[in-house]
Amino acid sequence: MTGVPAARQALGVLQVLADQPEPVPAAVLIRALGLPRSTTYHLLAELERAGFVVHLAAERRWGLGVSAFELGSAYTRQAPLARVAGRVLTRLVDEVRHSAHLAVLHGREVLYVIEERAPGRPPLVTDVGVRLPAQLTASGRALLARLSAAQVRALFPDAGAFVDRHGLGPTSLTALRRLLVDVRTRGFALESGEVTPGFASVAAAVHDHLGQPVAAVAVTYPVDGSSLLGEPPSTDDLAPPVLRSARQLQQRIHGREPPPSLSAPPAR
Repeated sequence: MTGVPAARQALGVLQVLADQPEPVPAAVLIRALGLPRSTTYHLLAELERAGFVVHLAAERRWGLGVSAFELGSAYTRQAPLARVAGRVLTRLVDEVRHSAHLAVLHGREVLYVIEERAPGRPPLVTDVGVRLPAQLTASGRALLARLSAAQVRALFPDAGAFVDRHGLGPTSLTALRRLLVDVRTRGFALESGEVTPGFASVAAAVHDHLGQPVAAVAVTYPVDGSSLLGEPPSTDDLAPPVLRSARQLQQRIHGREPPPSLSAPPAR
C-alpha cells in the first residue's frame, strides 16, 4: 500500500470523528479504523496537541477540536463558497434593501467573507476580513447553535473566553447555552446592539453535505429609525428571506439539514 501510513491513519481519525453526531469513546475509533489500541491513543494524543481533537475527560470521549473547525472554515473562505454565495446575497439585498453578509466560524470568532452593501446604507463593522466574537453576532450564534454541546464547551471553556464589546451578550457558558436553545427553537439567530449600537442582525446557518454548519447568511439593519429608505423592518420581515437565502446556498453546495441530534443538542 502506498502513501504515508501515519498521515493516512491521522486523517482516518478525523474522518471518523467528522462522521459522528457527537464526541465518541476511543473504542469507537479503534473499531472503525481497525488499529491497535496503543496506535489509536498515540494518534489522538498527537492530534490533541495540534488542536484537531479534544478529549472530554469527564465523559471519556473524543471530538473534533478548534483546529478542525478552523481548517473547515479556511476551505469555505475560498472561491467555491464565495462565488456561489455572491449571487444569493445580491438577490437577498435586492429583496430586503438592507446590507447582507456571509460569515464563517473561526474558533471563537466569526470571519466575514462577503459583504453586499445595500444602496444608501452606511458602512458596517462587518466588512470583509473582519473578525468578531462569535457569541455576540447573529452569524456566530446561528453557527454555534448547530454545534454539539461538547463542541461549544470546547470553544468556551471558561469566563475568559467571552469577549465583551458594549456590555451586552452572554458572559458565561450557561447564558450562551440558553441563547443557543432559543436560536435552535426559532431556526434563526438575532442580535441587537451587541456588535454596533443602533444596528441589529438576523442570521441563518448554511450546512454542508454532512449537515455541519459551514457559513451563515445575515442581514444587518438600523433599529433607531435612521434608515434612509423608511422605517426599520421587523424580524418578521427579514427572517423569511434570510432563511430562504441560506437554504438556497445550502442547496447549491449540496448541503443538507443536520440530524436531530445536532439540530437540538442538550443545553445542560
